[in-house]
Amino acid sequence: MDAIILAAGLGTRLRPHTLTTPKPLLPIRSRPILDWTFAALPKPVSRVVVVTHYLAEQIEAYLKRQTHFPDWVTVFQKTPRGTGDAFKSCRDAVEADRCLVLNGDDLYGASDLARLAEKPMGMLVHAVDEPRKFGIVFSRPDGTLEKLVEKPDLTGRQMANIGAYLFPREAFEIDLPLSPRGEYEITDAVSALASRQPFYTVEAHAWLPIGDEAAWRRAEELDLETVLS
Repeated sequence: MDAIILAAGLGTRLRPHTLTTPKPLLPIRSRPILDWTFAALPKPVSRVVVVTHYLAEQIEAYLKRQTHFPDWVTVFQKTPRGTGDAFKSCRDAVEADRCLVLNGDDLYGASDLARLAEKPMGMLVHAVDEPRKFGIVFSRPDGTLEKLVEKPDLTGRQMANIGAYLFPREAFEIDLPLSPRGEYEITDAVSALASRQPFYTVEAHAWLPIGDEAAWRRAEELDLETVLS
């Protein structure tokens, strides 16, 4: 299994820290975010594909010195046009029949990713209290995806898409429409796959999105070895 890490973002909400350091390399407890991600990847993953753009040379330098995966490659996204475009840009770089796809600036639990890797295809979900800020996942009783709705007008606790997916290789063949905001969305690939065959939703026990400085500082205070186990 390959793992695609989406690490091309500008990290604007973490400026000025990201003016000189790409967000996936910001340190948490003396380790880059990307290092925590690599440590959490499940055993079936033997190769990583990292999508880069902003300060790409720094991520390349990190990959050369990290010891988690000797087999790695970068894909430079010349003009970032959304998560769907970043994913599809990896088509020629991915060698396996299945691939994990993860946001490069979120922290995921190792056991959650391992459970996701046991499915033929699927995504991690996590409960949130502000559904209007997230893509909300509606699952069937058997745990498969019924529909995915972006930022619905709902209140109360709902299950959210947290940006961790397991795709079969056929996902690269899906034509993605241009979204109203002028980007290609990876969630359109999710919806297309779910309309054809069972696409599983796996509830995550751990998820730490490093969306702003407050979240970054909170993560710094946690025992991440335990939280992300």
